[in-house]
Amino acid sequence: MEELTLNLGDLDLTSDDLTLDTVSIHIQENLEDALVQEALKTGVDLRQYSKQVEMELQQIEHVSIKDYIEQSQNIASLHNQIIACDAILERMGLMLGGFQSDLSSISSEIQSLQEMSLAMNIKLKNRQTVRSELSELVDELIIPNTMISVILDVPVTEQQFVEQLQELNNKINYVKEQAFRDTQACGDVQDTLHKLKIKAVAKVREFILQKIYSFRKPMTNYQIPQNALLKYRFFYQFLLANERSVAQEIQDEYMETMSKVYLSYFKSYTSRLMKVQYEEVAEKDDLMGIEDTAKKGFFSKPALRNKNTVFTVGNRAAIISPTELEGPIIVPHTAQRSDVRYPFESLFRSQHYALLDNSCREFLFLSDFFLVSGTAAQELFNTVMGRSLSMFLKHIDSYVSDCYDSIAIFLCIHIVLRFKGIAQRRDIPAIDKYWDALLDMLWPRFQYILELNIQSIRNTDPQRLGTLDTRPHYITRRYAEFSSAIVSINQTFPNEKTHVLLGQLQVEVENFVLRMAAEFSSRKEQAIS
Repeated sequence: MEELTLNLGDLDLTSDDLTLDTVSIHIQENLEDALVQEALKTGVDLRQYSKQVEMELQQIEHVSIKDYIEQSQNIASLHNQIIACDAILERMGLMLGGFQSDLSSISSEIQSLQEMSLAMNIKLKNRQTVRSELSELVDELIIPNTMISVILDVPVTEQQFVEQLQELNNKINYVKEQAFRDTQACGDVQDTLHKLKIKAVAKVREFILQKIYSFRKPMTNYQIPQNALLKYRFFYQFLLANERSVAQEIQDEYMETMSKVYLSYFKSYTSRLMKVQYEEVAEKDDLMGIEDTAKKGFFSKPALRNKNTVFTVGNRAAIISPTELEGPIIVPHTAQRSDVRYPFESLFRSQHYALLDNSCREFLFLSDFFLVSGTAAQELFNTVMGRSLSMFLKHIDSYVSDCYDSIAIFLCIHIVLRFKGIAQRRDIPAIDKYWDALLDMLWPRFQYILELNIQSIRNTDPQRLGTLDTRPHYITRRYAEFSSAIVSINQTFPNEKTHVLLGQLQVEVENFVLRMAAEFSSRKEQAIS
């Protein structure tokens, strides 16, 4: 029987809620149960089996009650502990609830503090901005006693005056700007600033005019007062910003003074320079095709003792070497005391190197002191140097129109070309047009003299030359010396015009040689000639 003990705990036949319909369903389900089917198959008596199960349940119940009674103290203790834990958990829940409430309050307070901090930060920045602007406004509007005393009493050459003048200029500009914004406080200082400005303008004007007048003194080194003016160039800037009429007066006075000074200097220098020129100069009859024995008129100028010097360069080409080209200018009275004479190209070089040096320095001064550039600087330069440049052009035109020294003219052309390059390297465009005007004078004259020589060769009749021999003719010797001189000079600064003119001269000399050869009777003499 023990082996057939079945667990029928799932079978519940005692429910009061069963109806006839459901009973049959439960019976059917119980019958389908595997344990019931097993009991039925083995033929176990279900009643007996039910009683057995009931007894087992009672035994288990008694054992369970006994265990419960034995563990009653532990269970009671556990119960008490559970109650105590519940109480603790309840208190902790209340505390956590309080914490949560406090945290919510703190969170809102933190948020409120953040908003307050942000608002205070904005206010602080605003106040700092206002303070900065107010501080700047107050600092700029305050006129210290030091400024007043310095502007009124200290000489303009003192560094202290220059510093206070710059500060005054800043205050004047600031007040103008604030007055444009309708700042009421500006009205309190405008009158004082105006009086200081008038006093400063008067002192600066007097100082600059005195420096300008110092240029008029004879034998003045112009660089000294110019350097003094450049040292105080801010004075003119102050006048230009605050009293344009006075600034214009200063500029006009300087232009007029320096124009006269330069004209007087260059006029005197040119006149004295021409007194140390060689007395023997080439004349219109000093041509390749005219013999040395040609008769001169009674009123002819002293001609060259040896006509060959008209066609040879000798050491004259050294004038365009870098060392001599930019060497010291000729001092006329020193040369006269030493009885030293110079060819025209040396005088021309000295004259124009002085012009180049003064022009470069003057252009830089005008640009720097009068704060101009480009076209404005060129106009000021033309006002200062225009009369001197016109005098130079008139002088050169007068001399060149009666000059027959082609080598001197050609050397002058190369001097001009080199001086023009020097001015370009110095970035001084002020006298570019003057150089071009000179070249427009010199090139046609050089071409004209060469054409005279060509015509003189063309007009030379071998039959009128007297006795002919097979020695080199003076015309061919002169041509060889002249062409060699021109080519050697032209190589240093090649120019196509020169090649064309020399080509024309060569053709005419060749024609002359052919005409002269025809005068010999024998073929041998013709070939030698």
